[in-house]
Amino acid sequence: PNYCFELRHGETVRWKCLGNGGRSEPLYKTKTGYYEILDVLPTATHAQIKTAYYKQSFVYHPDRNAGSEEATTRFSEISEAYTVLGNKALRKKYDRGLLSPSDLIAKAKPSASDSTGSSAKRQTDSRRSAVGADIRGGIFDFDKFYKSHYSDQLQRQRDIQARKEEMLKKKQETIGDKSLCHLLHSVLFFLFCLAVQTFTLTQSVCDTQQQFPTVPSI
Repeated sequence: PNYCFELRHGETVRWKCLGNGGRSEPLYKTKTGYYEILDVLPTATHAQIKTAYYKQSFVYHPDRNAGSEEATTRFSEISEAYTVLGNKALRKKYDRGLLSPSDLIAKAKPSASDSTGSSAKRQTDSRRSAVGADIRGGIFDFDKFYKSHYSDQLQRQRDIQARKEEMLKKKQETIGDKSLCHLLHSVLFFLFCLAVQTFTLTQSVCDTQQQFPTVPSI
């Protein structure tokens, strides 16, 4: 069976289901599936897993792959993988083959102690989750996570893109200037050739007149 919980992306609400996803078995039942999703070894440190997660989620984030169902599915798997591997207890269960869907669903929902704990603890917990973003009531805010982790990287990409566009514009202007210069050279060369031809023709006429002077009529 599939086990589902609610996910939010901007104004869009969808359901995340822990099913096979086209695989022979669900990810939580595999031996190394989560590690393969994040492209890390089973011996990877927490820091390596976290870095791999940021890298993978940035590449496959729905905002960067609008309309791509494959990217959406991949991003969902990446989030699920980090939910498990980014948590010591869940990772240990997974490595031992003891992980169950209820573990993942419980991780995506606030515990009873969260709802009855102190205000300071609730504020701390509200800013922390297994996937590095707020999860409240089983809702994962992709937009908030995306902006909080990738705002600097996105700005750098925008700056790089702006520089590329500026360089392309200058290149096109240079090409335009060269084309105009080439045209002017062609026109000048044509005028020069025309002048030479005119001079040659004039000189030929003059030479002819000198050789055969006109006899005055009587």
